[in-house]
Amino acid sequence: MKSSSNSGALAAMVTVFFFWGFVAASNGIFIPFCKSHFNLTQFQSQLIDTAFYAAYFMGSLLLWLISQSLRIDILNKAGYKNAVIYGLLISVFGAALMIPAVGSGSFAFILGAFFVIALGFSLQQTAAQPFVTSLGTQETGAHRLNLAGGVNSFGTLLGPILVSLVLFGNLSPEAAKNATVSSVDTVYYILIAVFLLVAVFLFMMKLPEVHSKESTEPGLGALKFSQLRWGMVAIFVYVGVEVTIQSNLGALLALPEYGGLNASQISPFISLYWGSLMIGRWTGAISAFKMSSRVKHLLLIVIPIIAFGVILFVNHLRGNDIEKLLPYSWCVLALIAGSYLAKEKPARMLLIFSLAGVVSMLIGLFTTGHVSMFAFISGGLCCSIGWPCIFALSITGLGKYTGQGSAFLIMMILGGAVIPPLQGYIADITNIHSSYWVAVICFLFLTWFSVKVKNILNRQGIQVDKAASH
Repeated sequence: MKSSSNSGALAAMVTVFFFWGFVAASNGIFIPFCKSHFNLTQFQSQLIDTAFYAAYFMGSLLLWLISQSLRIDILNKAGYKNAVIYGLLISVFGAALMIPAVGSGSFAFILGAFFVIALGFSLQQTAAQPFVTSLGTQETGAHRLNLAGGVNSFGTLLGPILVSLVLFGNLSPEAAKNATVSSVDTVYYILIAVFLLVAVFLFMMKLPEVHSKESTEPGLGALKFSQLRWGMVAIFVYVGVEVTIQSNLGALLALPEYGGLNASQISPFISLYWGSLMIGRWTGAISAFKMSSRVKHLLLIVIPIIAFGVILFVNHLRGNDIEKLLPYSWCVLALIAGSYLAKEKPARMLLIFSLAGVVSMLIGLFTTGHVSMFAFISGGLCCSIGWPCIFALSITGLGKYTGQGSAFLIMMILGGAVIPPLQGYIADITNIHSSYWVAVICFLFLTWFSVKVKNILNRQGIQVDKAASH
């Protein structure tokens, strides 16, 4: 494959990643709308998130079961590009279902429509992730996923602003509570148009065929590779810790020793946590581009600062006090130092950032106030490179089973629906502050995995950390 062809394919896939993040903006409007419109409890409104995670799990499980029964890898046979298009069309159908669902007044109907949308996302992600990693060498696969993840995070950051501005005429996070049925319908009409537009764009664009022509053998298939088996556990743990840190942050900051913050005061800190993922992914994406060592050194400093500036600017637009966020710049500097130490090597990068996650959580547990708060929020920086590194390392060496392995990994997003309630249960029987020991254990496992997977791949003759250093 020519590099120019790869560049075009990567740009096309990154566009899909952007819209995943952008579409997530509609959830911020949709969940509070459902809660007020249907008089739901907080637990009931969160069933939308449950439907989302369940769709990822069920979609990937269904893909594997069908492939097993037919004794072919459906994803591999269809090709990654076609699978992404099919996933987009499923999401179009789900978004179309949402319009009568909202009008019907049935919350169960709404959950069903939302499940179909996420089912399409499941197929898209199952195909797009290995497609991106395969557009170049194995050593740089994680960096391309970082690039795609960084664009996804930018879509998540930009989405709430544009949706609020277009539909409600202002940028207030509270605008969602004032949403009407017609305004929510408008959101989904827009999503239908966006999904169709991207599907047509991908269909018309000439992309390289990236799939194996070998037939898949019956049996364990991808599961016979130990890097994938441990990678599945690592993805489960990673998604769980990424979600649980933020999900329980509101209750933590409401404590008197953290200032007793209310919902509106907590908003900028939640924004900073998710923005931290963008900072880390933008920084990790630098290695996806060919440039001199000197330019890379410069960008490793400049890009995180620019990303932090974007987060501050977005919070300023939304009326949040950004002065309270400025001390976090020390955490951004720590990220820069960690990126230098990682030297573009995925296993080493995962090791450094997972260890940093352990240290950050321990600082948060043994202190209170602003130091503790920013330590817990910095978990977002530590998680930022987790997905691309784990995913790329786990499917390395799978060959014709790459598509099947990707489905197994996407299935493990289920961790986001299991670990946060677990921490919540521990908080109920102890206290919210002590419950963050769950995050420590998760980061310890990811630290162990970074060493384990490197040793597994080394035994298979695959030198994953042989990427060029700075």
